[in-house]
This record gives sequence, C-alpha cells and structure tokens, in this order.
Amino acid sequence: MNILIASFAVFIMLAGIGVVGFTYYSTNVVLPQDTTPPLASTIYASDTKTVIAKVGAQNREFVTIKDIPQWVQDAVAAAEDRNFYRHSGVDYKGIARAAWNNLTGGDKQGASTITQQYARNAYDNLNQDTYARKVKEAILASKLNDRYDKPTIMQHYLNIVYFGRGAYGIQAAAQTYFGKPAKNLTVAEAAVLAALIKQPEPTATHKGYDPAINPGAALDRWNYVIGGMIAEGWLDANGKPPHPTEYPKTIKKPNARGVGVDFGINTPYGNVINYVAQEMRDMKLCTDNEAEVTDAKPLCSQALSKGGYRITTTLNDKMQQAALEAAQRATKGSELYGQPKNLMAALVAIDPKTGRVLAYYGGDNGTGTDYAGKNYDNGVVTGGHSPGSSFKIYTLAAALDAGKSIDSRWKGKAFTPEGVKFRVSNAGTDNPSCGDSCTLEKSTLLSLNVPFYYVTQDIGPDKVVAMARQAGITTMWQTDTNPQKAHDLTKEDPKDLAPSPFYHVVGYGQYPITVLDHANGVATFANQGKYNKAHFVKLVEKQDQDTGKWRKLGGEKLDPRGGQQRIKKDVVADVTSVLEKYPAQVNRRLDDGRKAAEKTGTWELNEKSPEDNGDAWMIGYTPQVATAVWVGNVKDRKKIEDKNGNKISGARMPGAIFQRFMNDALKGKEELDFPPAAHVGDPNSGNGEAPPPQVPPGCPNPLNPFCPPENGNGNGNGNGGDTTIPGFPTNPGPGGGGGGGGGLLPTTPPRQTY
Repeated sequence: MNILIASFAVFIMLAGIGVVGFTYYSTNVVLPQDTTPPLASTIYASDTKTVIAKVGAQNREFVTIKDIPQWVQDAVAAAEDRNFYRHSGVDYKGIARAAWNNLTGGDKQGASTITQQYARNAYDNLNQDTYARKVKEAILASKLNDRYDKPTIMQHYLNIVYFGRGAYGIQAAAQTYFGKPAKNLTVAEAAVLAALIKQPEPTATHKGYDPAINPGAALDRWNYVIGGMIAEGWLDANGKPPHPTEYPKTIKKPNARGVGVDFGINTPYGNVINYVAQEMRDMKLCTDNEAEVTDAKPLCSQALSKGGYRITTTLNDKMQQAALEAAQRATKGSELYGQPKNLMAALVAIDPKTGRVLAYYGGDNGTGTDYAGKNYDNGVVTGGHSPGSSFKIYTLAAALDAGKSIDSRWKGKAFTPEGVKFRVSNAGTDNPSCGDSCTLEKSTLLSLNVPFYYVTQDIGPDKVVAMARQAGITTMWQTDTNPQKAHDLTKEDPKDLAPSPFYHVVGYGQYPITVLDHANGVATFANQGKYNKAHFVKLVEKQDQDTGKWRKLGGEKLDPRGGQQRIKKDVVADVTSVLEKYPAQVNRRLDDGRKAAEKTGTWELNEKSPEDNGDAWMIGYTPQVATAVWVGNVKDRKKIEDKNGNKISGARMPGAIFQRFMNDALKGKEELDFPPAAHVGDPNSGNGEAPPPQVPPGCPNPLNPFCPPENGNGNGNGNGGDTTIPGFPTNPGPGGGGGGGGGLLPTTPPRQTY
C-alpha cells in the first residue's frame, strides 16, 4: 500500500513539474532588474580599520564572487544543493527523491535548489508555504538560471542567505564567526558556515547548528558537508585542497550586544551616527524627497540602513576611548563612576587645524538625549547649556577687537544697572580684591562678572554675539521663554538679537549653547583665529557591484589656507596669553608642563537657588586639540553635587575630566607653544579707577622714605577668597605678619580629585 501511495505521489509530483514547465512558457513572470538586497553601512574610526558602528535592517556586506574562494562556494553547494552545477535551476530528480523519502518514512527532505532558495529570499511574496508559491519559485529559479551563469547565481545567493547571529551573507558571517573577510576563510571554516544554513538558530523542535549552542549537531553537519565535498570531487582530487581533519577551534562566541541590526546606535557612537547621516544629507548623497530618489540618491531615512556605504569618520579611536574613560558613568574609574545618578557629562574634542571631531561623548546611545549637541522633539530644538564664565573668551575677544586692552581697567564691585531689577555681582564676592580697578586680564582669571557686564554694555551685546558666531557658535537659546527658544546665529543678524532677547548678561554666559559649538569656538582660538567647521565625516564610499571596488562618493573639504581667518590673530594671541595663566589658577595644568589655555564656567541652578550650580564647564586648548567639557543633569534640573555633597564647579568635576582627557589624548605628541601676546588696544579704555601707586624698588624698607608703610597684609591686598594666581596677591586673610609666600608650583602636579 505504501509503495502504491508513494508511486502516486511521485506521479503527482511529476505532473506538477509538467505544470511548472507549461506555466514557464505560457506566462510572463518578470524578473526584477535590481536584485541587490539591503546592505548595512559600516562606519569606521579615522584609522579606516576600527569599526565603530554598523547600521542596517540586516547586517550584510556585499562581496563579489571573485573574493569568495571556490572551496567556500563548494562547501555551500555540498550543504544545500549538490547538483547545483548540473541542474537548470530546478532539480527535478531531487524533487522526486524528496517526495519518495517523505512519503515512505525516509529522511524528511526539502527539494529547493540554491537558485530556488535565492528566489525565495530575494523576491517578495515567496515566503508563503503554498503550492502556488512553489510553482512561482520554480519558474523564477528557471528564469534566473537562463539569465545568469552559475557563479553569478552563487554570488547572489551567498550575499543574501542568513547564517545566524544577525549575519546576512557570507561576508558578514565570516566576520561574525571568525573575525575575517570571506576571502580568508579556510576549508574547515567554510564548512562550518555552510553547515549553518540549514538551520542557523534554534527553534522549539531543534537547537539548530550554531556550534556555540548545539556543538554536537554542528559537528555532525560539518562532517556531512566535508563528506559531500569529497564525494563531489571538490576536495582531495587533483588540483583541489585536501580535506580538513579537525573542526575549527577559533570560532567567536556570540556577541551579547547584538552585532547586526543597528549595532552602534545603542552605544556612545550612536550620536555620531546621527551626525554622519546629516552630513550625508548636506553632501547631497541622499534626498528627503521621494520624487528625487534614484539608485545613486536614496532616501536619507534609508541611506545608511540599506545603502551599504563605507564611511570613514574623523574620530580618533584612542581619544574617543580616553573621553569615555574620563566622562562616561558606565566606565569603571571614570570621574562620574559612582557619583549621584542625576549627573551627566558631555565632552567634545576637535582638531583646530581641520575641524575634525576627534572625540565625542554626548550620551550612551543615539536614540536618547544628546547632551553635547542639538535635539529635535516635535519641532522644538533643545540641547543648550548655560556656559557661564567659559563664554567670557568671546566677550574678551570682542572687547579687544573693539579697541580695548587686556590691561584696561574696569569697575568690579557689584551694582544694580539702571532700569533693571537684578543685581550684577561676582560669584562669591561683591567687592573683589581689585575693587573698581580690575584689568580685563585679572577679571578673566578671577571670573569676575561685573567688569564683563560693563564691557558688554560699552561695546554692545551684539558685538559679543557676533564674536561668538565668528568663532563657531551656531545656536543660542533665549531663556525668557518656555520652552527656551533657539536662535540660528548663522542666519540671524546679531544686531537683531541684542540687546533683546540677548541682554548684556550675554557677556558672562547666561544664554545656553551646545558643547559641540563651544568646542568649535574654542578650536578657532587654538587655530589663531582661523575657523574650520566641526565635522564627523572624512570619506563616504560605495561598492561597485560589478567590480567589487569601492568608489568615493563624497568627503570632507578642508580649507587649503588652514581655515577662514574670522578673528584677528593679535586678538587671539592676547586672549590666549590670559588663558595660559588659568591652569595654575585652578590647579588643572597638563602633564610635563605642556602649555594649555583654559577657562571654567558655572551657571546657577535657578533664580531661587543662585548659590547652587546647575551647569559646570571646563574648556581649553593646545595648538593640537580643543576641548569642551560640560557637567549637568540627566533630566530634571537639580543642583549638581558630588557624592560627598560638594558643590560641583568648573574646576572640580569638569576640570578633572578635561585634565585627564587632555593628558591621555596628547600623550606622545609634540609640546607646542602659543604665539606671544600682541598687546592690542588701549589700556586706558575702561571705566575703572586708575591703578594704585607703584611700589618703588627695594620696598618694603623702613629706612627708605619713599616706601609706603607696611600694613600687615603681606604682599598687598587680599583677593577676596580667589585662588592664587601667579603675579597677583594671595589670600592671607586679615592681619597677620608677612607675605603669602609664593615660589613655583611643581611642573607636573598630581591630578586633583575630589
């Protein structure tokens, strides 16, 4: 009875084959012209070797048949279709054999050839397990066989088939399981991958053939593949490789973070991917208009996930790791590790001479808030943080550009401006050591607000906004709206923005900016006033699928002049000469006496808690690297304190992050100096009082009638609690006898912690 049933089944199957043949010639089944599957894009660090992300609906990299060894092709044929080189797309003998075995209780078999499997995976509506699907699949397979030769069909198949662990195609599989390209696979490794195709992942009824999950079945399947290669004459024959005798031992373990779909989005590199996508849009490599879509210009929303691009970024892998080690909470030993959970840090480092972003940390993934850049939510642009005194570098430059001098003197005592309700004061003191005779240099080093308010009032707040724009600040938020309103400084005239909505307090950093913009502005100072736009993409390439070669589509365009001269060199030289003295001021000097220009900044939590900080910054630069560091809150605005309850100022946690990052980033690089001060401007251009009388040489001396009497305050006036600055009075306190000492600080101080 079984034999009769089986014979009838074979008859029905053969009749079906006849139907397939009739249908083939009597219907018009059109083959799609573009059978290229969606390809993941791979994003590299600047060394072109370190993969920082893969983006795509499927982890797939295209590879041409010439880069797939013959033994890899043969292993796949031995596993899936041993008649591949002999049949015409559909294996009718195989169909009959499978039917016989399935109906007589033999090994349950499928009958799809490699060509049919390719048709099923490549074309829509071929995944339903119906007779109609099988007929159409067979027709497509036959027509594919007519259109393409066997190597081309094998190439198509090996670029689309799934190997498990999120790897689609032989190239991704070779990297996922063995950490190498397909062209370097051995015979034994090829057999491992070929064995996976039948069932790469476990189901409820079978554990599959992944050696990490089901090693016994994987070995049996591997032996089956090797045996088939020998039987077909693909191994051990004349001119063919010998068969392997040992199962590979170098198979990589499955990656828990899910290499494959959007690998990189959920890491600190995720925000970088967002910038890469935007720069591709700016390069016009993609479009947001569906009517403009072509093979060469896909939709921007799909470009990275389906286009198969190879993108080299500007990120320096060593510096990026240094940024994470210093600023990322999740990294053990970082400055935020073990600190209160409301705290968040952001860091951006830029090469001043090119604008290349060397390191970027704005958060732990690309789907949440980017604390270093702009965020877009229902048409609202957010992302700025009040820079506080770190913004004074732009105010100082604007003052010098307007003819003021770093030696000009300004009033420093707290006051209430005419016509306003708020009081302008200095952090920590209403009456600084310099009183109403504070030079711009000393005002900068002591982070005094009052002199900078007067300066802004004198030159006009629009000049400060304009200088910030020239340096690289593209967006600034006004703070008297809810939500805060973002202003694009590249499109709006500073004269229309100041004094409203950006009032004179812009001079000391009330209005929020992004960490990326601040780093770009600082980089302009590091580059002697020459501006280079911060960017993330060095090179975009796409593979030619006929030749397998990569061709350039776009990339960075560096200014041959080293940048656009936006700020006068002499102005920058004077600003830098002041900021060079700041590292000793806050005990954040770099290793080995390396010259650096630095500035801190903080901004109050809110009007009700002016003594508490809500933002803290450290910015700075050497000629090679410009860096901005911000510390603030993850979500809701709270006062920022460390785990010991200490108030976080710019010199504390941001300063520690900055110092640590810069030392690591610059290790081994040449120690370069800055140009000397140019001493531009008029020293008599301020509104402050004349300086106190100069003390004659040789004083104090009770026998010298020209010496002023000693007042018990050591070397002069106290500085109102400010930290020691070389060349300025120390803080000995009232009374006492003798000076505050002095002496040189060690060249390489230990890193300050808290």
